[in-house]
Amino acid sequence: MRIAQNGDVHVSVPYGVPKMVVEAFIESHREWMERAQQATAARQQRRAGFFAGLPLQTKTQRADAIRRLSAIVEPMVELYAAAIGVSPTRIHYKRMISRWGVCNVREKSICFSLYLLLLPQLCIEHTVVHELCHLIEPHHNARFHALVDRHFPRRKEAEKLSREIYR
Repeated sequence: MRIAQNGDVHVSVPYGVPKMVVEAFIESHREWMERAQQATAARQQRRAGFFAGLPLQTKTQRADAIRRLSAIVEPMVELYAAAIGVSPTRIHYKRMISRWGVCNVREKSICFSLYLLLLPQLCIEHTVVHELCHLIEPHHNARFHALVDRHFPRRKEAEKLSREIYR
């Protein structure tokens, strides 16, 4: 039994288990389901409140956010790209709620979420280093994390802070 991100309850049942057994199992876990659904709803509310902190509905709002974020990110990209030994071909920004950044390894381009503006500088800096390191190692493996740690020793602190703010 699990709670989906939208709060729905999903129950996986082996083939051949009688419906009465499944219903009894669900009923015996009703309190857990209700608590989990409440926690999911609260998390969704916090997320909605977080993203509402940066209005991006109009072209003017988006243009202003891009201008503000690029003024923060581009000097960091310049500094860390030189230190890491990479050279992204393109840096761009868009409204992303599921990721802080995305690296296209083949094109060597990086896209940053405009919502980075809602995070402290430490978290923005970590995101910049994280995405730049993907130009060397595309996967989140030990080599990748060692590379990020070498260029940004406060990685774990930044990750923890991002999770606390965002979730």
